[in-house]
Amino acid sequence: MPAVSASIKKMSTPQTTAESAKPAGDTSFFGHPKMLASLFSVEMWERFSFYGMQGILLYYMYFTAEQGGLSIDQGLAAGLVGAYGGGVYLSTILGAWLADRLFGSEKVLFGSAIMIMAGHVALALLPGIPGLIAGLVLVGIGSGGLKANATALVGSLYGEKDERRDAGFSIFYMGINIGGLIGPLVTGWLQTSYGFHVGFGAAAVGMAIGLVIYSLGRKRLPEEAHRVPNPLPAKDRTKYGLIFLAILIVIGVLLGTGIVNANNLARSMAYAAIGAAVIYLFLIFRSPLVTAVERKRVIAFIPLFIASAGFWALFQQQFTFIAVYSQEKLDRNLFGWEMPAAWVQSINPVFIIIFAGVMAALWTKLGSKQPSSPLKFSAGLFIMGLAFLAFIPLAGEGKTPLLALVGILFMFTLAELFLSPIGLSVSTKLAPQAFHTQMVALFFLSVSLGTTLAGILAGLYNPEDELPYFLGIGGVAVVLAVGLAAASPAIKKLMGGVR
Repeated sequence: MPAVSASIKKMSTPQTTAESAKPAGDTSFFGHPKMLASLFSVEMWERFSFYGMQGILLYYMYFTAEQGGLSIDQGLAAGLVGAYGGGVYLSTILGAWLADRLFGSEKVLFGSAIMIMAGHVALALLPGIPGLIAGLVLVGIGSGGLKANATALVGSLYGEKDERRDAGFSIFYMGINIGGLIGPLVTGWLQTSYGFHVGFGAAAVGMAIGLVIYSLGRKRLPEEAHRVPNPLPAKDRTKYGLIFLAILIVIGVLLGTGIVNANNLARSMAYAAIGAAVIYLFLIFRSPLVTAVERKRVIAFIPLFIASAGFWALFQQQFTFIAVYSQEKLDRNLFGWEMPAAWVQSINPVFIIIFAGVMAALWTKLGSKQPSSPLKFSAGLFIMGLAFLAFIPLAGEGKTPLLALVGILFMFTLAELFLSPIGLSVSTKLAPQAFHTQMVALFFLSVSLGTTLAGILAGLYNPEDELPYFLGIGGVAVVLAVGLAAASPAIKKLMGGVR
């Protein structure tokens, strides 16, 4: 293993100090650094295109040809959507590595945005399975590259103990959800009125707008955004090129021989996420660049990783189980007009936009008195479990009132605000200096695993016997949350002064 460990070690990334990237006293954007506004904008438009596409993706896959869809089995389609979502977050590894070793964060952001737009164009213009595959691959890889670097750059705006950090991520998260709100509204209406491909085209236009806005301001970004933190030596480029080629060949063989196929793709993505996380942790613990204090902080991150995966396994069912539930069991009649099922995906972003600022202000006001990150994670997971338990009174025959689902999705929102922006924040706080961007990618691996599980779990839902599904999933989440809360004092000690 020496050669492997040596190769892995070179993938590590020296951290640019947060203080150098943050002008002293910079409060020009609602009390936060000005660069937060730029990152807020590009992520907003990327999420518009992504969630706009994802809001109609499952329906495109399982609707019949007469309905404009691909006639894929509904359970299989849900699993594939989950696997795809997991693949998006898994690809953050590649985006982080390319930024750290070859191109810098800014160039990766720009190239990723172009790739995302091309993917939406493919979905809009190419019919059938070929268009689906081409579009999802391009959007998936591009989104992974953009997310890893945008998040890392937000973290770099704040010092290690800057009390504004969690608030800053909450503001950034609000921008994400503005895009998440508008995207499904636009594509959902276009899909029901003009067809799926027009909806996908709108996602492409949204990403194009974001790309233009970003292009106009990219030269004004700080030098840190353009710098390659740990350049790959020229002598090693051939070796790494061969490594990536070998990986592509292995993937091609697995797909070509049917070892990995549509029926087991979701499980394969889950195994890949777990394997990648283990490799990352091995890399960090073996690296001589990591101090003893930093190793303890990474240990503290492990239970948060597990809690995050559990949370996303429930939350991301908005795009699997809840998408099907909204189409088939939800009463969407509003004064004689039937609301498009995809619009349900915009309910959560509405609440996020309303309450993200409130939560940001709350964390800012509480300052050092705010709950620790482990307790915030525990609260988020607990509320998420309660949200699924809230489906129990609605189980059985008959349509579910829209207001009832709105209430459940409000619980989704509260849970999300306690965990998701905090997860982004804590991954930058606990990151060893040599693994700053790639620690963010490690957090996204928990999202990848959870999103993949969301697709697998959705396949277990039985509309004829709903109670075991809601009770099992909700109950497990509550138990995990209580366990994390009990362990939070020990986790805090390992965090070495970081909250």
